[in-house]
Amino acid sequence: MTDWRAVFVGFLVATVFGIIGLVVPGIGQLAAGLIGGFVAGYMAGGGLGSGFWHGLLAGSLGGIIGGLLVGVAVGLAGIALGPLGGAITGAAGLGIFALAVAISFLMALESAVAGAVGAAVRT
Repeated sequence: MTDWRAVFVGFLVATVFGIIGLVVPGIGQLAAGLIGGFVAGYMAGGGLGSGFWHGLLAGSLGGIIGGLLVGVAVGLAGIALGPLGGAITGAAGLGIFALAVAISFLMALESAVAGAVGAAVRT
């Protein structure tokens, strides 16, 4: 059974550390996903599988929201640039979707591994 409290807290921790990690691009976001997944797995407990699952959910939730934010930012840029911007962002829509999916997968995988470690530490 999924402990949504652990998932939500792991997501919040990853978000806060991700914002702080903007100072160190790349490394900051990597550390944020690892720490958030670890927290989710630690809170959920129950072994490696449970920690992996909860870390995966926390990371993918962050990835989905991050992808949506990228999509909204590009959409707003297209609106601001007028008809030409609409054409450019419309053509780039598939690339934006692929980027959002890639971000979600990367955040989910690193968080899942850290979640398994967190659950192992707890037990």
